[in-house]
Amino acid sequence: MIKHIFFDLDHTIWDFDKNAQETLTELYTAYELAQLGLSSCDDFIATYTANNHSLWMEYHLGNISKETLRAERFSRTFIELGIQPELIPVQFEDDYVRMTPIKTNLFEGSKRVLAYLQEKYTLHIISNGFKESTLMKMDRSGLNPYFANVVISEDVGVNKPNKAIFEYALDKAKALKQESIMIGDSIEADIRGAQDFGMKAIFFNPLKKEKPADVAQQIHHLEELITLF
Repeated sequence: MIKHIFFDLDHTIWDFDKNAQETLTELYTAYELAQLGLSSCDDFIATYTANNHSLWMEYHLGNISKETLRAERFSRTFIELGIQPELIPVQFEDDYVRMTPIKTNLFEGSKRVLAYLQEKYTLHIISNGFKESTLMKMDRSGLNPYFANVVISEDVGVNKPNKAIFEYALDKAKALKQESIMIGDSIEADIRGAQDFGMKAIFFNPLKKEKPADVAQQIHHLEELITLF
């Protein structure tokens, strides 16, 4: 009998890629990156997205620090696209971090689904995102009223998939494993992390990637949760 639903935030409710794309398009123009030698904004965004996803995976697993992630995602991108290190805009990362969290694009149906679920379950967030950015995203996007607790890895000291963050989140929610379920987009951090801890999990898979055999359940659209719950 499920009583508590734990959600990831980025890439699950808050549309990270769409919000990042809006910010990067604005910064591409503001920094006149075409004159720097980056003739395609789309290529710049695609290269950054690949680097950012790769570095976040390493961060989830505890292989790199927040500082390393932030230092490398744009430096790698600019260098891969042929820009000399001394020409990389120094304030680019800071402007990106300042601008992106105030974007408010959510996955389609997010608030309708959350409002429906909130009537029947207690909802919580477990995020590996950076604390300041996570809180700003929640506030600017109007998500706070739906969630009883927001657990952020920076506060706990470990990231998903570490079992300790799931234990912390359940303790804070006063929830039992058997009455809890995790919903997220990351196979490693959200799904296997929860399953290894002993929780059920649902893989949010909007891009319809191949589902690994050890993942029991998936959805392609958040509104499928209305049918499931």
